[in-house]
Amino acid sequence: MEWLIIFVLLLFGLGLIIVELIFVPGTTIVGIAGVVIGGYGIYITYNSYGNTMGDLVLSITLVVTLTALVITLKTKSWERFSLKDSNSSRVNDDIKVELQVGQEGLSVSSIRPIGKASFDDQILEVRSNGEYIYENVPVKIIRIDQNKIYIESLNKKSK
Repeated sequence: MEWLIIFVLLLFGLGLIIVELIFVPGTTIVGIAGVVIGGYGIYITYNSYGNTMGDLVLSITLVVTLTALVITLKTKSWERFSLKDSNSSRVNDDIKVELQVGQEGLSVSSIRPIGKASFDDQILEVRSNGEYIYENVPVKIIRIDQNKIYIESLNKKSK
């Protein structure tokens, strides 16, 4: 019965280490838990069956862990789970609106300092120069820099 507990602990620890390598980037609790659980299985072996059997289980565990690590890295199995596409779109890129400096609109959301405003019945992402502008406040375009629209409040009650 004790061998079954040791085997399950070692297998579970190895499984957590592999999960760490494939699914969870960086050294996190999952990998540390795998090492601790596997280490506890080895500790039980040393404690219950002596140094010879403990050394044998430790050696086998290290060989299996290193083999799994090498196979995982060589087959690049983590690439099946990784993101391969990149988002190349930009804010307000697909909107063909003729906006002009001085044009007035209405804030649709709170702008702190980025939010949304409506100009000519189209809602666009806008930014202020650091001021907080509440929702439903009249705004005016003060600058257009590429796809970035800078506004200011026409109400001086904004924060």
